[in-house]
Amino acid sequence: MLLDWLTNDGRLIIAARIVRAFAYGFLSIVLAIYLKLIGLNDLVIGLILTATLINSVLFTLLASFYADRIGRRKMLIMYAALMSISGAIFVATDNYVVLIIAALIGTINATGSETGAFLSVEQALMPQTVNDHKKRNTMFALYNMAGTFAMAAGILLSGLPSILQQQYEISQVDAIKPLFLLYSSFGITLIGIYFSLSRKIELSPIDTAKPLSQTLSPKSKKIVGKLSGLFAVDSFAGGFVIQSIVSFWFFSKFGIELTMLSYIFSVAGVLTAFSFLAAAKIADKIGLINTMVFTHIPSNVLLILVGFAPTPLLAIAFYLGRMALSQMDVPTRQSYIVAVVSEEERTAAAAITNISRNISQAISPSLTGSILQLLPLLSAPFVLGGVLKIAYDLVLYFQFKNIKPAEEKASD
Repeated sequence: MLLDWLTNDGRLIIAARIVRAFAYGFLSIVLAIYLKLIGLNDLVIGLILTATLINSVLFTLLASFYADRIGRRKMLIMYAALMSISGAIFVATDNYVVLIIAALIGTINATGSETGAFLSVEQALMPQTVNDHKKRNTMFALYNMAGTFAMAAGILLSGLPSILQQQYEISQVDAIKPLFLLYSSFGITLIGIYFSLSRKIELSPIDTAKPLSQTLSPKSKKIVGKLSGLFAVDSFAGGFVIQSIVSFWFFSKFGIELTMLSYIFSVAGVLTAFSFLAAAKIADKIGLINTMVFTHIPSNVLLILVGFAPTPLLAIAFYLGRMALSQMDVPTRQSYIVAVVSEEERTAAAAITNISRNISQAISPSLTGSILQLLPLLSAPFVLGGVLKIAYDLVLYFQFKNIKPAEEKASD
């Protein structure tokens, strides 16, 4: 049977990722444009985007301390409910204060990739959904690949407002609002999926009874601390070029409309999805850290070139080339984190490293808004992001090339 090495809980987690990623796909494209259309300035748009990332930080922090204690399933259900509520609020009002609050309490995703608290909980429990431990890298690749294909499909849906506007002669704002309603309904779908998870995804009572101060061993604290610092740099750099900002950049610099943007980002998503399986196969041969670094550096060179592209065609080509490589470190990074700590430390390790990413990424969008207002050079976010990411790659390699998961040590 296909995927017989994967439990039913594993299949449910992948299904949840698909639903969530589909919703993130169309929302990440239209969000900044929608906020601009309802009359908000670039600075306020940056603040709202930042609020969505602060939400990720707060909820991931909550998950790191309490998901294993109150139950991973309950935590996921709560986050799904808040996702539904936040989508409904964006439909109901254009008051920027209320929208900032909605972004803080809900799970509105503006990045075009998974950054929220869902990820930390699912990342920690995924090794428990695999019957064969040798399939761990493949599980993380499959999880991310399924989500990215779903996101690519969701991105295509971001072209729907243009069709609605032409067919029914309604305003751009009214044409975009149904997507927020759809986003809200997907939150309800997720609640149903998470209700179906078994108790096998939870830790034993012995592990959950440990004091919070003993969540990580001294050795794991050292590893997770270093990784968190490095991931913070990478994520801060990535915050300059989240999908909403790249979409806004193509829209502002080249006048590319929503329909074409949906095609561009959908193709990028397909390329990224295929790269995940390639990353798992490469990692099985050369190791997780080597795969993370040696695929990431070329992608960041292409990122810098996007900002200097003189024509939209060349900018699109550089961007698609970048997206074919840039996310190969995602499943390998996730697999590496859970492999170098013990089972009862996985939720905390995943959450702490994700928190560091979310905190640093939360700063960048508002800075980007200021940069675009102050500097006529629209390439600045791409240059800043690319240079910082290359620096991160080099430090990661030299710090962690000798710290390997057990299966890599055994094959040496």
